[in-house]
Amino acid sequence: MSKLIRFLVKFISQTTTNKKMTEEIVKIIDKGNSDEELYNILNFLVSKWFKKKFGTFSEPQRRAILKIHSRENTLVSAPTGSGKTLTAFIAILNELIDSALKGILENKIYCVYVSPLKALNYDIEVNLLTPLKEIEEIYEKKLGIRVGVRTGDTTATEKSKMLKTPPHILITTPESLALMLTSTKFKEHLNTVQWCIIDEIHALAENKRGVHLSLSLERLQNKNEAMTRVGLSATVAPLEEVAKYLVGNERNCNMIDVQYIKQSEFKVLTPTKNLAETEHALLHKGMYDLLHELIEQHKTTLIFTNTRSATERVVDHLKNKYPKHYAENIGAHHGSLSKEHRRQLEKNLREGKLKVVVSSTSLELGIDIGYIDLVICLGSPKSIARFLQRSGRSGHKLHDTIKSRVIVMDRDDLVECSVLVKNAVERHIDNIHIPRNCHDVLAQQLLGMIIEKEWNENELYETIKRSYCYKNFSRKDFDEILSYLAGEFTTLEDRHIYARITRDLENKKVYRRGALTRMLFMTNIGTIPDESFVTVKIGSQMIGTIDEGFLERLKTGDVFLLGGQTYSFKYAKGLVAQVTATTNRPPTVPSWFSEQLPLSYELAVSIGKLRRFILEQFTGKKKSEEIKRFIQEYLGLNIETSEILYNYFYEQYKYSNNIPNDRNIILEYIPEEKKIIFHALYGRRVNDCLSRAIAFVIGKKYAKEVEISINDNGFSINGAQKSYAMEALKILNSEKLEIVMNNAIENSEVFKRRFRHCATRALMILRNYKGHQKRVGRQQVSSMILLNAVRRIDNNFPILKEARREVLEDLMDINNTKKVLDLIKEEKTKVTTIDAQIPSPFAFSIAYQGTLDTMKIEDKHEFLKRMHQYIMAKIGQNMTAQDKKDFSYEEYWKEKNC
Repeated sequence: MSKLIRFLVKFISQTTTNKKMTEEIVKIIDKGNSDEELYNILNFLVSKWFKKKFGTFSEPQRRAILKIHSRENTLVSAPTGSGKTLTAFIAILNELIDSALKGILENKIYCVYVSPLKALNYDIEVNLLTPLKEIEEIYEKKLGIRVGVRTGDTTATEKSKMLKTPPHILITTPESLALMLTSTKFKEHLNTVQWCIIDEIHALAENKRGVHLSLSLERLQNKNEAMTRVGLSATVAPLEEVAKYLVGNERNCNMIDVQYIKQSEFKVLTPTKNLAETEHALLHKGMYDLLHELIEQHKTTLIFTNTRSATERVVDHLKNKYPKHYAENIGAHHGSLSKEHRRQLEKNLREGKLKVVVSSTSLELGIDIGYIDLVICLGSPKSIARFLQRSGRSGHKLHDTIKSRVIVMDRDDLVECSVLVKNAVERHIDNIHIPRNCHDVLAQQLLGMIIEKEWNENELYETIKRSYCYKNFSRKDFDEILSYLAGEFTTLEDRHIYARITRDLENKKVYRRGALTRMLFMTNIGTIPDESFVTVKIGSQMIGTIDEGFLERLKTGDVFLLGGQTYSFKYAKGLVAQVTATTNRPPTVPSWFSEQLPLSYELAVSIGKLRRFILEQFTGKKKSEEIKRFIQEYLGLNIETSEILYNYFYEQYKYSNNIPNDRNIILEYIPEEKKIIFHALYGRRVNDCLSRAIAFVIGKKYAKEVEISINDNGFSINGAQKSYAMEALKILNSEKLEIVMNNAIENSEVFKRRFRHCATRALMILRNYKGHQKRVGRQQVSSMILLNAVRRIDNNFPILKEARREVLEDLMDINNTKKVLDLIKEEKTKVTTIDAQIPSPFAFSIAYQGTLDTMKIEDKHEFLKRMHQYIMAKIGQNMTAQDKKDFSYEEYWKEKNC
C-alpha cells in the first residue's frame, strides 16, 4: 500500500511537468519565482527565519526551490557562496518543519545527502543544525528534526543509535550508501527516502566512484519510486550530460545553470618581462616577491599548486624569505597530511587566524573555509573547469567578486594560461568525461543487489540499464558478469575465486550463495584502489622508491631519474621494480610525470586555434604592432605580456617558417639525434594514446624498438627515421586504433596495474578476508597470476575488457585520438615535416624534458637560456658576431653530460 501511495504522490506532482517534457528529458529553467511566490509556499516559521536571515532569495533559489518543492528532479549549477546548498535543503526543511508542527513527523529517513568528502559531510551537518536551531529559537520550542552523519568514521555505538532512531536527514558518502543498502537491518530505513541530494556531483561523475554511486541511486530508487533527485554542481560542461547522469535514463530533470551570476576578475601575471633569459635566481625571487605582494594586499589568500611537494615548498620558502610576515598565519593543505591536521587548518581558516593557505587540489571542492578574497594559481590548472572551481573559492558571499591570479614561469605556461583565462571569461568550458560500461563496478554492485534480495535476471538487467553509465550496456556482457559471479568459470577456483551467487537458469532467478558472501562484500566494497610505493632494485641492491602511478607509465627500456642517477627499467614483480644503471641516456619519463595534471583536450585545441590565428597574421605580412594588438585584444592581456607572447611566436615562425596549430601537426626531425618531435597539441591523454599507437606500428612494420617521451604539447620518438613515423600515421585510422592500442598496452605496466585495480573492484582479489588485510604487494602478485589465468579462459573475459577500457578511455583518451586521426584522414588537419639542427622554440619542452630533469634547477635555466640565444643567433637577432663564434651547442651539451 505504501508503495502505491508514494507512486500516486509522484504521479500527481509530475503530471503537468511530464506533459511539458514529453520529448525533452532535460529542461532548462531560465526564469525564477518572485520572493512573494516563494514565501507563499514556505511554512510561516521558515518564511520568518529566511526573511530575518537573508531578506531576499538568490538566483539559484528563485529557480530551484519551487521545483524541488514540487518533487521534480533538479540539477543546480552555481558558484560557491550563491546559496546552492540551502537551495537544495530549504524545500526539504520546509516539509519536515511543517510535518513537525502538525505532529505527523515520522521516525524515518526522509532525505539522504551524499557528498564525495567526509569533511564536507561534517560541514553540512553543522550548516543544517544552525538554521534548525535558529528556527527553533523563533518558535521557542524544539522541533525534533534529526540530522545524522554516517561514513567510514562513524563508530559502532553511533551506528547502533542510528539504527534505533534514524535521522530525518542522513548525510553520507557513496561507499557508505552502498553498504547501508546491503546491510541486514539498516536497509529497511532506506525504504521511505523521499529526496536524495548529490553534492559536488561534478567531482563524482568523472570517475568510478560516480559510476558506483549511479548504481546505488538506482537501488535506492527501486525502493522508492517517487524519490526526487537533486544535484549540486560547480562549473562543469556539458551540464546536460551531468543532468542525465543525475537522474538516469528515461527520467526528466530540470537544469538550472547560474554559473556566471557573480562578477569575476582574472589576470595572468609574470614575475619578469623576459621569461626566456632571466637568471633562475632572479626569476625565483621575482615569483616570491610577487606572491608576497599579492598576499599583503589581501586579507586571506588561497594558493593552489599542482603537486603536494610544491605545496610544501611554497610554504617553506615564504616562511624563510619573509619570516616577519609568515609564521603561525600560514599553512599547507593536501591529501598526505593527517585528517586532524587538515580539519584544524580549515577551522583556523574559518576563524580568520590564517593569512595564507597553500593547497594542491584538496581545497578545490566546497569545504567551508570561510572568507577568501584572493585565489592564486601557481602554474596552469590544466583545465578551464578546474580553474573556475579554484577561483570560485574566493568571494564567498553572494555579491562578492571572484578574484583570481595565475602566475606563470615560462612562455608555454603563459600561452596556455592566457587562453585558459580567455575561455573562462567567455564561458567555454572543457567537457567532463563520465566513464561508461564499467564491468568491475557492475560486478561489485550486482553482488550487493543480489545479497540484498532475490532477483529476476531480466528485472536486474533493466534496473542497471536505468543508470546513465550503463545505458548502452549489452545483455551479453551482463550475462558474462553473472556467469563470473555464479562461478561458471570453474578454472578460477584454482585461484580461490568461488561462486558468490546462485543462478536458476530455468526460471531466470539469481540469489545469494552462502552466509560468508555478505561479509566479503561489506569488507571489500569501494572503487578507490590501494596504492603503495614501489621499491627500485638492481638485483638485490635497493636503490630507492617510486610511487605506483609513476611505475605504471614505464615500459621496458624507459630511463628515469632517482636520487640524482639515471636508471633503465627492466620489469616489475609485485612492488619491486628491477632496473639497470645507465649514464649516457637522458630520462624518457620525467620524475614529476605521475604528479602532473593533464591538459584538457578542449583547452589544447583552443591553444591550437590561437597559434593558427597568429600564423595567419605572420603569413598575411601584418606589421608587428598589428599582431601585438591582435594578441592583446584577443586574449585581453596588457602590453607587456602581449610583447612576451609575440616574441615567442615570432621566434618559432622565423626559425621554422611555420607554427604548429590545430590544423597542422608538424613533425620536426633532428637527424643527428634520430629524434622526431611531434607538435601535436592535444593534451597528454591523447598524446599518450597516439604516441603508443605510432610506436607500436613502427615496431611491427620495421622491427624497430623506439623510445617515447610525451607531454601536453606533443611527443618525441627517438631512434626512428622520419619516414617511419609518416608511414605509421598513414597506416593508422580510427577504425583500427582500438585493435592497435589493445595490442600496444597488453604487456605494459599500466595494463598490469589497472587489471589489479579492476580485479579488486570486481572482488576477484580480496583486500580483506576474515579480518586479515592483503598488502598491495601481495595483491599485485596475485593479480599477475590471475591475469594469466583469465587470459587462458578467454582473452575477452569481462575484467580483462574493463582493464583495457579503463586504460584507453579513462587514463588515456582514445575517443579524441580517433577524432584526430579522422581529421588527418579527411585532410582537415595537415601533417608537415621539417628538418632542424636543434629543436625549434616550441619543441624545447617536448624534446628535452627528460634531459632537463637530470639538471639542477639553475643549470636547467642556464641551458634553456643558451638554447634560446642559439635560436636567436640562427634567426639573426640579439647576438654579436663574437657571441655567435663563442657559443657552441655541442660543447655545452658535453659539458653538462646530457
